[in-house]
Amino acid sequence: MDQPPASRRRKIRKEVHAAAEKLNHRKSSSDPGRRGRQRGKPERRGGLPALRGPGDARQGFWPITLVLLGFTFFSATMWGGGSLGVAFRFRPDLVGIILCGSAILAVYVAGLGYVGYKSGLSTVLSAVSASVALRDAGGGAGLLTAGSAGALTVAEALTIVVGTFVSGGTQVANWTRFSGSARVAAGSTLLAFFFGNGLMIAAGAVGATVYGLSDIVEVLAAQGLLVAGVLMLFSNIWTTQDNTIYNFSVAGCHFCRTERRRLVTFVGAAAGTLLALLGMYDWLIPYMVAMGVLIPPLGGVIMADFFVRHRGRYPALGEAIVPRFNRQGLGAYAAGSLAALVIPGIPPVNGIVAAFVVYACLARLTSTTPG
Repeated sequence: MDQPPASRRRKIRKEVHAAAEKLNHRKSSSDPGRRGRQRGKPERRGGLPALRGPGDARQGFWPITLVLLGFTFFSATMWGGGSLGVAFRFRPDLVGIILCGSAILAVYVAGLGYVGYKSGLSTVLSAVSASVALRDAGGGAGLLTAGSAGALTVAEALTIVVGTFVSGGTQVANWTRFSGSARVAAGSTLLAFFFGNGLMIAAGAVGATVYGLSDIVEVLAAQGLLVAGVLMLFSNIWTTQDNTIYNFSVAGCHFCRTERRRLVTFVGAAAGTLLALLGMYDWLIPYMVAMGVLIPPLGGVIMADFFVRHRGRYPALGEAIVPRFNRQGLGAYAAGSLAALVIPGIPPVNGIVAAFVVYACLARLTSTTPG
């Protein structure tokens, strides 16, 4: 049988494609699951997908680590350290709290960093300040007699250490999805959040231990470093807030199902500025405690969803059904938050473990895997 002319074949192909597109549109209009899946497609914003890191953008250990270190070098973390420095003896209490709390945060974030890689989805002045404080204290021996235990419990102190950066750490997959390997994803987050966040806590704690002041600005003023301190505040807030803006825009655009990233960013910045003007500074420590209680269960749900429900492998985005609400996840998060609030022990750890276990049990009971 003779083949039709090339122009005729092209016309037939166009008609077939048009019919297929029309059929797909009808299916997606009548199937809410498919509508959810369409909403879950990766969107390109700023040249990179909002959900999945492309292969040609994968990075090595040091690029990812330096980005995360810049993220964790944050002056507000030093305020958290200052509140600990005036409440505990430097050794062994304060040192143990900083090491233990930083380890909990680092392991928690490394787990989420690994999920981010596998799924592909979405200081100098501080050292100077610590050195001046050591000199004014008469050396390391002066630190051993400073502090007044009793203002905070150990559980509260650990919660503050974790809470200083657990919110940002929970969003670490935004960067580790660009990691070149699982080792890079986990190793860079462990180093950045154990060393970077721990250093900020320690710097604030040392100054507060020596001067009896939990406000890092007052400590810098007492050391004659106020001008340098102001410069430090601007620089480290800059290196943290650019990452925060990225976090907020990605999460906000995905949550609102919009591509208007500039508007979402502006709304977030305006809300943060308004909170600052209303006196959020005075509530910083209670806020850190709240973050240390309420945020870790969210990570527990995410890890349980990835490792247990999906057995370490999410389905391709084009095949996944993305529901508006994950009721099992919400229930597990509520259980984890309640456990963090009422069960004795270390609240962040209680919340992570409880949320993970409850979600894993609910996933097993329903025994359904989306996609």
